[in-house]
Amino acid sequence: MPSFAADTLTAFVTRLFAAVGVPDNEAATVARSLVGANLRGHDSHGVMRVPQYVDFLKNEAYRIGVPLKVVSETPAVVVCDGQWGLGQVQAHRLLDLILPRAKVLGLAAGTARDCGHVGRLGEYAERAADEGLVLIATVNNCGAGQRVAPPGGLEPRLGTNPLCAVVPTENEPVVLDFGTSVVAEGKVRVYHINQKPVPEGWLLDPQGRPTTDPSVLYEKPLGSILPMGGTQAYKGFGLSLVLDMLSGGLSGGRSSHPDAAAAKGNNVVFLVLDPKRFSGHDALVRESTQVADYVRNTPRAPGVEAILLPGDPERQTLKQRSAEGVPLEDAHWAKLAELAEQLGVAVPEMPAGSV
Repeated sequence: MPSFAADTLTAFVTRLFAAVGVPDNEAATVARSLVGANLRGHDSHGVMRVPQYVDFLKNEAYRIGVPLKVVSETPAVVVCDGQWGLGQVQAHRLLDLILPRAKVLGLAAGTARDCGHVGRLGEYAERAADEGLVLIATVNNCGAGQRVAPPGGLEPRLGTNPLCAVVPTENEPVVLDFGTSVVAEGKVRVYHINQKPVPEGWLLDPQGRPTTDPSVLYEKPLGSILPMGGTQAYKGFGLSLVLDMLSGGLSGGRSSHPDAAAAKGNNVVFLVLDPKRFSGHDALVRESTQVADYVRNTPRAPGVEAILLPGDPERQTLKQRSAEGVPLEDAHWAKLAELAEQLGVAVPEMPAGSV
């Protein structure tokens, strides 16, 4: 399993995107996003996505160099069309529009329909928190990417529709970022690429029976991912349903519907709040910090080293991988190396000690 320094991997991925005509600034934005996901342990949203993105670019499913088009706006709300530009680029442009508005008005919302895959939502939450702001975010798959069956159903009807929220504290922010299914589709894709069975409790086959075979998501007849919630899966399903409706309906895009095309991107909804315009930044940080400390100091069960809050695992992995390098599964690296050869891009040398 090879391992690369983040800077080396980012430069390599930037060159891959530039080789298919992506402007340097956009290529760098997407590369930083993907490697940033790997650094935080979310390999499902990391550089394994590069071949997929490149295919979309070559097939013109993603458009190169298109602006984020403002469709309508009020002082507090901006509705945009991503025009199938690269998702990370368009999502950051949407934040560029609404963060300043939130600081003036106390809150602002923005949507962007028909964006390429925007990656890890926590990335945008962390950016807002760096400016002392609260962000609540969700996306859907533009009506496609139906991977989750409702409780009792045999066919998938919804996406894994994630929800993300960030709250600043005196220390590190609390960053909640989760899919409304038991697992993100990208994590199943990791097992599929590596030809390994998934853990029990993730998937159902087309007959509604539990399975550990990841191919049921990618080969017809399709199986499905279980909704979040275990024996109370209606909770995860209900949350996914509402987020799908909002992501499509507020953005002017599509929610899940029959005969949807293959998944390729996201409709985005961002809501930003400035605590200064509510009870004050100090009030929020005081309460968020004391709650965080109170929870962290919970007496621990035997064998538990620490109580972790949302965002802690990512920060721990970021520290480790920043020091030791980003490990890539052999199958993922093979696909990147093959793509580089096709595009005439030099492959970085394997670091000493990589297997």
